[in-house]
This record gives sequence, structure tokens and C-alpha cells, in this order.
Amino acid sequence: MKAKLIFKDGTTFEGVSFGYEKSVAGEIAFSTSMMGYPESLTDPSYRGQVLTLSYPLIGNYGVPAQHYWESNTIQVTGLIVSNFSKSPPVHAHSIMSLSEWLIEHKIPALEIIDTRAIVKKIRDGGAALVKIEFEQKMPFSDPNLRNLVAEVSTAQVARLGSGKKKIVVIDCGVKENIIRELLMRDTTVIRVPWDYDVVGNNLDCDGVLVSNGPGDPKMADATIKNVKKILNKKIPLFGICLGNQILALAAGGDTYKLPFGHRGQNQPCAQVGTKKCFITTQNHGFAIGRMPEGFKQWFINSNDKTNEGIIHSKLPFMSVQFHPEAAPGPMDTTWLFDFFLSNI
Repeated sequence: MKAKLIFKDGTTFEGVSFGYEKSVAGEIAFSTSMMGYPESLTDPSYRGQVLTLSYPLIGNYGVPAQHYWESNTIQVTGLIVSNFSKSPPVHAHSIMSLSEWLIEHKIPALEIIDTRAIVKKIRDGGAALVKIEFEQKMPFSDPNLRNLVAEVSTAQVARLGSGKKKIVVIDCGVKENIIRELLMRDTTVIRVPWDYDVVGNNLDCDGVLVSNGPGDPKMADATIKNVKKILNKKIPLFGICLGNQILALAAGGDTYKLPFGHRGQNQPCAQVGTKKCFITTQNHGFAIGRMPEGFKQWFINSNDKTNEGIIHSKLPFMSVQFHPEAAPGPMDTTWLFDFFLSNI
């Protein structure tokens, strides 16, 4: 069935459906990743996004079991690709086709040949509101006006593992591989909701990790308030992606919306004060603007010079804007988990 991708300015692309056939609205984003579409589609940081994959061949290796996903469901609002592979997927971990998976989770997807034109439009004009329309008409909707973090966070406190160091993970939409990386390092992970008050509940822990998540960090007001308490108690803290922005806001800094964000697996990040540059995976639409007092830049994006991490000059508070657990290098920045744990 044919459907349309419609931008708020009226620009329209026609495509062929290979997912669930329903009209949806959201904010369009693009990723330059050449692989890893199951991980991208289940990344909670994509909540509210209609994702365009710029790599032309998608679906050729099917979909693996949930063990390999980054959350328990598909998080994107819709999917746009140039060439959906209609051949039966051949991969040892594949349990179904991408089309079957999308239909099962009721996610619309369109094959639009000229995804290059879509990516160029986003790069030139910035992030935009769009809708995928079938026969049912749909109004435009801005997902950044919703508290997306509350939508993707866990509702219950959960304890995982039995290691020596107890690490609280404030779940703002945490990717499962972050938890896997912590558990591999002799930790006990205590996963708590986005608005959980670690200090107020006297939760016994050795350190806190503030996770990635979707949308505007300023919408996570409860998390910012609670992180301020953690900083006042001088509990070691590590932020990832949205956690980088939340740490900055809690410490008195500020954030802003990027024109079209950073989404892909080959973003170069230079470590300040060294000659090292790391290959990083990223998925964010906001960044730190004003630096909080007492912090210094830790990493900088080598493409556009935006902030990619901050670290306190004296206290064990640190964060990165990229995803060290994704390790596209393939292990370029996994050392950051060890560095955080060594500072406890």
C-alpha cells in the first residue's frame, strides 16, 4: 500500500508501506549507521521520532531475539528506508523479518527511494515535524512537548546481579547494554524510575549512573532535582547521553537543541588535553551550552566542536554525550565504565 511522508512545511514524499498501516506523527531524525537497525529501533532515545536510515539496504539480516534488543519493544514512531530487503533474511540470530517485526509492534514503515533528499532537507532546515499518512488524516504533533522520559522509564525498582559495588541506574530510558556493561564489572545494579529520589529514600549505593533517554532534558525536572541532591552528598556519578545534559542542568549549566542532532556510529570525539580521538555512537538532539561551575570539558565533537562530555575538576562527577556501551570502534570507549568505577 502507498502512503506519504509529509513535512509540516508541506514537502511530501510518497512511499510504499512494509510495516503496520496506520497514520502517525512525530519529529523526523536521520541516522547514518550502516548496521544495527534492531538496536536503533529499540533504543528508547528514539521515542517520538520518525527515523530515516540513510544507509540504503535495510532488513537483509532480519531481527534477532529480544536478548539482543536495547529495550523490550520498538521505540521509534515510524521508519523510513530507501531499500527494504524483501529476500528472506539469512543470519544465525534472525527469528523473523523486519517487516513482520514492525507489523507485530504496530509501527508504520515506508520505502522511499530518495532518502538522500530527506537527509539533506533535515541537514539544511533542521529537525522538523512530520507525519506518515495513509487514508486516515493525522495532525502534526511535537513529541518534545511530552515528558518522553516518563514514557520509557521503568515503573519499579529492580535489583540485578550480585557484585561488590552497588550502582544505582536512574532509568531515563536506559539501553540494556549499559546494564550489561556494568554487570560484567562485578557490580550490583539497582535500576530505579526516572523520578526516584535516591537520597530521600536513603538508598544504599556506591555510585549513580544517569542513563540516556529521549527528548528535551529540561522535561525531566524530577531527575534534575534529585541529581542535585546526589551531587550535594558527593556520591560518585556518571551520566550517559541524556545523563550528560541532566548532570549539567543539575550543576547549574544549560542545554540547547541542536539543529538536527547527532545520530550514527562514527562520530569522532576528541578527549580534551590529549591527542586521542575516539569513534563513538550517538543518538541525541540536545547538547550542553553553558558549562556548570567547577566542571571542565572532557570530550569535544571533532566535527562541529559541540560538547561531548564534562568532568568535575575535583569531585567524582563525570558524563559523556556519546554511548560508551555501543563501542563501534569496537571497544574505543568501554574504558569509561572502568574509569567511573575506579573513582568510587
